[in-house]
Amino acid sequence: MTQIVTSLSDISSRYRALFVDLWGCVHNGITAFPEAVAALQAYRAKGGTVVLVTNSPKPRAGVAAQLGQFNVPEDAYDTIATSGDSARAAMFTGAVGNKVYFMGEWERDAGFFEPLHVIHDPVEITRVPLKEAEGIVCCGPFDPQADPEVNRPDFLYAKQMGMKLLCANPDIVVDRGEKREWCAGALARLYTEMGGESLYFGKPHPPIYDLARLRLQEAAPGIADSEILAIGDGPHTDIAGAMGEGIDSLFITGGLAARETKTSDQPEADALAAYLAQEQSAPTYAIGFLR
Repeated sequence: MTQIVTSLSDISSRYRALFVDLWGCVHNGITAFPEAVAALQAYRAKGGTVVLVTNSPKPRAGVAAQLGQFNVPEDAYDTIATSGDSARAAMFTGAVGNKVYFMGEWERDAGFFEPLHVIHDPVEITRVPLKEAEGIVCCGPFDPQADPEVNRPDFLYAKQMGMKLLCANPDIVVDRGEKREWCAGALARLYTEMGGESLYFGKPHPPIYDLARLRLQEAAPGIADSEILAIGDGPHTDIAGAMGEGIDSLFITGGLAARETKTSDQPEADALAAYLAQEQSAPTYAIGFLR
């Protein structure tokens, strides 16, 4: 049974490290949540280690720069693991071929194609039109407001040609301020439903947790999974991933599921229970907002 708590400090002493989602938990895509930042700073001040685990398609350095723009201070976290870095590693080992069709916003996502020096003998990647491609690299939709269905004709061709789609961000939607936007996960889901093959590297899939553990080991060696608490607002990403990895979780109900859980400050217990049953999700704890 999921326990509703009033603050991170109610349970934080049980854990030596946190795997913390960003969008919807620490910021809203525009600015930081002050209470969330303060909670992470307080946790670190008591010796805890904070790994930001995000489905952003950006490399780690790109996420760090973005956090500065959102007023998330560096003393709120120790290190970062991104879906983008996990997916880049696969791309540079040839998971979708050498010639790739790119989907996303180039000004935002260009860093995805920067060299990844930890890969021995990386393949040379060239961006090409769809008709010349061997595979697809999807960092997001061209227009985050457009229905993913607009991609169906291109996806039909890609499926017929046997292309794999590398999904750099498994999130389906995010809320940028008050506006909901489609993410790469929505496109990958459509491609899979059409019979294509999508490759996932962010939450809830294992590669990003392998990377998060590696980054945690670099920052604070010797921490076991039983000493890690995962925090996030996505039942099918953050919570499902934690459950799959055997890690305790804290569900932030005031994010993507605010309406369903009737969260203004805290979730209504009955609404939360009904929502979790519907989503077949079982977080260890729940709270309205990270604080």
